[in-house]
Amino acid sequence: MINRLVAEAIGTFWIVFAGCGSALLAGGVPQLGIGLFGIAFAFGLSVVTMVYAVGHISGGHLNPAVSIGLMLSKRFPASEVPAYIGAQVIGAILGAGVLYLIASGRAGFVPGGFASNGYGEHSPGGYSLLAGFCAEVVFTGMFMFIILGVTDSRAPQGFAPLTIGLAVALINWAGIPVTNLSINPARSAGTAVFADGWALQQLWLFWVAPILGAAIAGVVYPFIAGPPPSPAKR
Repeated sequence: MINRLVAEAIGTFWIVFAGCGSALLAGGVPQLGIGLFGIAFAFGLSVVTMVYAVGHISGGHLNPAVSIGLMLSKRFPASEVPAYIGAQVIGAILGAGVLYLIASGRAGFVPGGFASNGYGEHSPGGYSLLAGFCAEVVFTGMFMFIILGVTDSRAPQGFAPLTIGLAVALINWAGIPVTNLSINPARSAGTAVFADGWALQQLWLFWVAPILGAAIAGVVYPFIAGPPPSPAKR
């Protein structure tokens, strides 16, 4: 069990460090800024690389909402969910901590939002609480649905990490303007710890909405797909 938890912590560390780091360190630097497209793609690449790296060890959840969605779809034991979530949150905070150490080495550094998720005045596009809630539920629900589909034993094999990473990039392109996009409560918690106080005040949304979306997908996908055929019927 311990090796799986360490793998989850390392994987989530990388998503926060590389994904959020792309926004904080390269997102708005003159002549080096990668913009919305680059940030979204960076998050997708961080997920692809770590799902390939640790997926065979821990399953590559790297996200509390994903662990809960897999549990509800009866692909992951409920008894292991709390430990996985704990490892993911620890990894995310460590990733954000190292990122803070690097970012603060620049003259004039101010934490500000520190790539945290937000709604209302803290939404990149000024979107409301309701808009942010709906976006996080739907984006995470579809993300979970994609994960369940591409990891189904009946799906083409070998492409799951790539498909999941591309889904993350696509979701970020659409979702960053609304809430800076979470779909991952651990990622949100990691950066909120080091951001201005409002980030922790709004953090509840980025736990409740992604988990709700993943839970819906975790129930809906098995209902639509049905049980996999037995070996004798294949």
